[in-house]
Amino acid sequence: MTEFQVAILLLDVAVIVLVAKVVGRLAQALGQPAVIGEIIAGIAVGPTLFNGAVASTVFPVEVRPHLTSLADVGLVLFMFLVGLEFDHDRLRGSGRVAGATALGAMLLPFGLGSLLALHLAGNHRTGDLLGFVLFFGAAMSITAFPVLARILVDRGMSRTLIGSIALSAAAVCDLVAWTSLALVQAIVNGVADHWMVFLVAPFAALLFFVVRPWLGRLLRHGDKLTTGHFAIVLACLFASAAVTQLLGLHFVFGAFLFGLAMPRKSADRTRADLTHRIQMGTVLLLPIYFFVAGFKVDLSQMGTTGLAELGLILVTAIVGKFVGGFAGARSQGLSTRQSAVLGTLMNTRGLTELIALGVGLQIGVLNSSLYSLMVVMAVVTTAMSGPLLQWLRGPENRDPIDQDPQNSAAPSIARDGE
Repeated sequence: MTEFQVAILLLDVAVIVLVAKVVGRLAQALGQPAVIGEIIAGIAVGPTLFNGAVASTVFPVEVRPHLTSLADVGLVLFMFLVGLEFDHDRLRGSGRVAGATALGAMLLPFGLGSLLALHLAGNHRTGDLLGFVLFFGAAMSITAFPVLARILVDRGMSRTLIGSIALSAAAVCDLVAWTSLALVQAIVNGVADHWMVFLVAPFAALLFFVVRPWLGRLLRHGDKLTTGHFAIVLACLFASAAVTQLLGLHFVFGAFLFGLAMPRKSADRTRADLTHRIQMGTVLLLPIYFFVAGFKVDLSQMGTTGLAELGLILVTAIVGKFVGGFAGARSQGLSTRQSAVLGTLMNTRGLTELIALGVGLQIGVLNSSLYSLMVVMAVVTTAMSGPLLQWLRGPENRDPIDQDPQNSAAPSIARDGE
């Protein structure tokens, strides 16, 4: 890079962080998670508006690869947090209701999404049909745990029973969805040609049975996370992401897997400090990802066919998640309104969906036009969740199930509404 390009890169980072903060606050003022404003801002600077004049002027093409590298670092940190916040104890405490809700919120969206993929394959399939169908089904099944956590905090539901059920169900949905996406990538790449993907299983065993106990012993001493221990965790994190990338899976799977493998009980005293430090990095780096993702979204040439496909995608996404979550909760004896609240919460997608779509675009499952439509779906389904939740809970903003459960805790992963 030339000195001028370095200066432009630094100025671009400053602009992105500032704009993201402003639009995030504006979104919050409108009752939306900050991530909605940040995603929309990223889309606005892309080719959708003004033929991409803003992006080409402020974010020159020669600087964008470096912005992408910074965004990738942000994704590694974020996916580590998603894995770290997967709470096994919460799953046991929520019982059959959370399991049934998660099952319904996964199976129906996956089935409907797969059927829609068969319909869209003629216009948008870029490679293996099976991989395309499976990816589309998995993408429809995602519920963004971080966005959901932020919504529950904002609505005062994070310590309620229904909030605990929703978080447990979302955690299961995310775990299954990321596992499914990893399998889809293996199928798309071709396991015969990329045999090293089978080494992911022994690598995961290494993380859980060797690295996890070692980190547990390392982190159990002291009340705070030392700088040296934090450096060791970061080194292990990025090494894990690098390993899965080399084995034929996207690096986000390695970051997520390492987050899952982090010790729980033995590191309780340092876990909050670790989460806080990682979140500080995402405050800087994740907004860059929104803008980099926005460069790839082009809605200017959507046309009538694109609008019709967007309508089908929205209906499939909304109906699949809502009806599936509603039916699962209702089958366990929850009231109609309580089940509707859970079905609504399952429709939040946000950044998690955006990351999954980025993986699909990178591995060649999605083309640019379908990627753009799916990004719009992620924004719409997330934005509608808050107002629908407010309406369903009634003017008193209180549901009979909203009782403080024992041992519940407010989620800490959310970064201003992701």
